[in-house]
Amino acid sequence: MTIPPRRPLTLRDVSEASGVSEMTVSRVLRNKGDVSEATRAKVRAAAKKLGYVPNRIAGSLASSRVNLVAVIIPSLGNMVFPEVLSGISETLAGTGLQPVFGVTDYRPDTEERVLFEMLSWRPSGVIIAGLEHNEASRAMLMRAEIPVVEIMDSDGAPIDACVGISHRRAGREMAEAILREGYRRIGFLGTKMPADHRARKRFEGFTRHLARAGVEIADQEFYSGGSALKKGREMTEAILSRTPDLDFLYYSNDMIAAGGLLWLLERGIDIPGQIGIAGFNGVELLDGLPCQLATMDACRREIGREAARIIAARCANPAEGGGERVELTPLIARGDTLQRS
Repeated sequence: MTIPPRRPLTLRDVSEASGVSEMTVSRVLRNKGDVSEATRAKVRAAAKKLGYVPNRIAGSLASSRVNLVAVIIPSLGNMVFPEVLSGISETLAGTGLQPVFGVTDYRPDTEERVLFEMLSWRPSGVIIAGLEHNEASRAMLMRAEIPVVEIMDSDGAPIDACVGISHRRAGREMAEAILREGYRRIGFLGTKMPADHRARKRFEGFTRHLARAGVEIADQEFYSGGSALKKGREMTEAILSRTPDLDFLYYSNDMIAAGGLLWLLERGIDIPGQIGIAGFNGVELLDGLPCQLATMDACRREIGREAARIIAARCANPAEGGGERVELTPLIARGDTLQRS
């Protein structure tokens, strides 16, 4: 199929790509009329490949944009994304733009569906988590003709603008800090990573730096589902039952690290003398733990603010900007669980 040049897509483009009339295309996309299932499948496939999204704004307003900014994130079930949303809301306040939120549960098919629905209302911009999307979502974002800011990650090629941190660098710097304190028997505890690309990149940066120093991960424990203190407790018990001589536990996020910390303290294990631990994200909610968890700030609120600033600036001056790339620098908070000396 020939992809039309970049411009607003019309029913005619879908008609030409699918080989059926514009009227038939319209019926299929509105789910109206008597159209065979084979023709429906052909039209939907063509529309999906092109990245065509029907316009739900009727009549004289159909060529307009609304003052909404679509914000698409993977989860509200942890402490990470509410801070991002707060940064976005704070920055858009007073601009005339209003954020609306959608959640994907880390599922590419859900992201595609949420994005389709949001774009059909012709928002003024899109802020979306991550740089990895399926083919249909990428096509819609590339065809949207509005500012698109991908957030949380800078390790990759954005569709338009991006704001985030390098997760490979974050993993590498944590490995450097752990090795500097003399730890060598290191275990990793984290999420199963096929859909959590940022956790995977941190793990890659972490293990590659260890390997350059001649150190291998001694054991690993993975989980699926939401992050929670209970999961951290269970995972810590499991990995130390298998490999009791570990001297450091690196968790993919602070919530499971906090669970691990509590499990170790209950058993009178010397932290960080016998075992050091560290997490990721810098969640302020955990400041009340019996000792301060070593972690790394993921710059969440700053990411939200920067993404919203880009959207607002480009909506105010549509002829300016495009392709902005903002990489923030996370800092290690050594707390009480990493530094031996």
